[in-house]
Amino acid sequence: MLKVTGNRDVANEGFNSSVHLKNAAAQGESRNYDDFMIVDVDAHHYETEAFSEIADYIDDPVLRREAKFQGMARGGIASMDGSYQEMTGRITRYPERRGEKVPPQPHRDITLMYRWMDALRVDVACMFPTPMLNIVTCPRIEVEVALARAYNRWLCDNILESENGRLKSMLYLPFNDPAACIDIVEKFGSRKGVIGFMVVATHYRSVHDNAYMKLYAMLQERNLPLAFHAAYTWSDKQLSLTNRFMAVHALGFTWHNMLHMTNWLVNGLPERFPKLKVVWIESGLAWVPFLMQRLDNEFMMRSSDAPLLKRIPSDYMREMYYTSQPMEMVNNPKALEVTFEMINAKTQLLYSSDYPHWDMDLPSTIYDLPFLDEQAKRDILGGNAQRLFNLETTLAPGKHERRAQRGVNAAAG
Repeated sequence: MLKVTGNRDVANEGFNSSVHLKNAAAQGESRNYDDFMIVDVDAHHYETEAFSEIADYIDDPVLRREAKFQGMARGGIASMDGSYQEMTGRITRYPERRGEKVPPQPHRDITLMYRWMDALRVDVACMFPTPMLNIVTCPRIEVEVALARAYNRWLCDNILESENGRLKSMLYLPFNDPAACIDIVEKFGSRKGVIGFMVVATHYRSVHDNAYMKLYAMLQERNLPLAFHAAYTWSDKQLSLTNRFMAVHALGFTWHNMLHMTNWLVNGLPERFPKLKVVWIESGLAWVPFLMQRLDNEFMMRSSDAPLLKRIPSDYMREMYYTSQPMEMVNNPKALEVTFEMINAKTQLLYSSDYPHWDMDLPSTIYDLPFLDEQAKRDILGGNAQRLFNLETTLAPGKHERRAQRGVNAAAG
């Protein structure tokens, strides 16, 4: 018998994600997740645990040496803001997973991804880096570009190319260098497992800058979605006025996406690139109805300020895609139901866990909503993402085994 104490697998003398997530796995057993595909559109791995590998992919020998010497920790090569995700070690999956035991093959990150995915009943996950998302705020653009290229090559070569199709990624674009973004799309757009490209929202170059028009045209032509992944930075002049993490987190993860969404609409980019699919990640949902109402009201009074728009802003927003996490569910469930209606959630909302972050959402966050029918739950948890990214139907091995066993039991009965 395996003795479980807290988060530790005593038989293996160490942290184990499968044991750590046993309650999440129990949720899956009490719901019929095995009957449909679940796609997690925003999941993270801690690429810093493999940073010595990634640094080898940096072309510039000077930056490569600097990266190996300084690393990616606080004060490292990208000079990031401090990290507050671990809550001073109280979220055990952050510090303890570094010592989690894995077999020699496949790559460590593949094994760790599969462990939490299987516990949550997730079949396919879109991987993003974690600490490296902050390189967008690095004042040295050449460092951002070098790290982005190195990370994308490492991820494609070592993770996406070698696994069985359950892991995907929207690759990082160093948005501060438009030419580098174009080069990355050209070089990596057709690589295995690449389902789009991602921009970190904490940047200070306008999305309607003409320097990006070729990039948007390329993505539209290739049918590759563009995502804006929210983040925060305490170095932002306005957010620097906050003095608690919950404040900068609450505002920062919505503010930058609101800003870029507004510029995207007012400058007519949905009309200029009507087939480019845009995704807004990790901002929650509460900001979307606010911005819909605010922009519609302004547009009706000053439509001449947005001459390229042929419809009200909210019409375009309802055609964009949104990831669910962190979904605001407290105090007023009716507000959430109205939000779902306003954004056409049944076709435009994409489930995301944001695992392993402290504010992650399990699939039950969607599945247990009383105002959704069964088909809407299945679409949000996987069907919408499958259509958006043209994914093949893929079920985790555990789901196949449980479904087969169910058939055997039914036949025996």
